[in-house]
Amino acid sequence: MLRVRNEGARRGFGWAFLIGLGATIMEVIYCAIAFAGFTHLFDSRLIKATMELVSFLLMLFLGLKYLLARSLPATTRSIETVEHRLHPHTAFWTGFVRCLGNPGVLLWWITISATFISHEWMDDTWPSKGACVLGVALGCFAWFTLLSFLASRGHGRFSTHTLLRMSQFSGASVLGVAIVTGVRLIGLLAHH
Repeated sequence: MLRVRNEGARRGFGWAFLIGLGATIMEVIYCAIAFAGFTHLFDSRLIKATMELVSFLLMLFLGLKYLLARSLPATTRSIETVEHRLHPHTAFWTGFVRCLGNPGVLLWWITISATFISHEWMDDTWPSKGACVLGVALGCFAWFTLLSFLASRGHGRFSTHTLLRMSQFSGASVLGVAIVTGVRLIGLLAHH
């Protein structure tokens, strides 16, 4: 997100848009891998219950991590390693490689797929999974397009403080989902 903001302010909408497009494509690939490769594991009641607990704990951790963040790192070690090895030279490949270098994105989508399937918020069918992946693609595309447009028009007016507030809002949202998941778990435990 910082890269899109900085590049949009410095090089304009087109460059930032291509970075966002590359990140969107990789995000959708990670999402599709998570939904295609891991949802069949949730057939067992024990694994399903375990994944509900793990998804609750992970969402709680991520929500608190982003909500309580005091600064935004410019990059992570895994992203730097992948960028150093692949040397992306275009805007699209920069966005793609930056998302590829963040294994937390795949872990996030595995957790989301586990949560959706275990809570029966989504059917374990290909049309349902495909609709979810399509929704992710459209949502990411819209988000990065909007962010690219605003950054290019704002010429760097997104301060680090504003981005930190956006991250904290995301953390509060994830924490809200964790609370709903926790309440559901408590209800299931009380019922059994």
